[in-house]
Amino acid sequence: MATLRRVFAAVDAGFEAQVLWRGAGLDRLVDADHARLAGIAADRLRRYRWDPVLVETTYSIYGERGSIDVFGGRREGRAAVVEEIKTSLASIEATLRKLDEKARLVRDRLARERLGWQPRSVGRILVLPDDTSARRAVARHASSLDLALPARGAAVRRWLREPEGDLAGILFLDTGSRLVVDAARQRVRAASTGYR
Repeated sequence: MATLRRVFAAVDAGFEAQVLWRGAGLDRLVDADHARLAGIAADRLRRYRWDPVLVETTYSIYGERGSIDVFGGRREGRAAVVEEIKTSLASIEATLRKLDEKARLVRDRLARERLGWQPRSVGRILVLPDDTSARRAVARHASSLDLALPARGAAVRRWLREPEGDLAGILFLDTGSRLVVDAARQRVRAASTGYR
């Protein structure tokens, strides 16, 4: 790769490689996995009587901009929930910072704009696939995640059914089968072991 970049640089050109897996760009596979997990999370909120449930809600407020993966409201009890969907945990700092930003903006402004009322309770939930890779990543970063998002499993589901007070937690969702990117990651890792 370094040699290719030097060759292209010699003629004032750039070089970018694209990873393909089974004929598709890896970025499209990541997006498909993200959308699938977001869909499962949104369906779960609807089953728990959240209404409305919005996906990819964009915002731009005083220089803070982005989109909320899954945003739900429950007028009864005046609760709002912000769910950050991750198929894998890359940057803990960036994930926690953005989730905090989104929950704060929902409480201060976005709930009024999108739902028409001010929430009394706000939940911020990191949603991950229920697989070994995601659970290992959470365990590896437990010192930060346990402080920022202490609720897990049953406590998060209980809050989603009957929200009272604020909640910060992590929810692992069963996707029914392994996500494509995780399968690709395992396959690449296994293939590389023979070339050490």
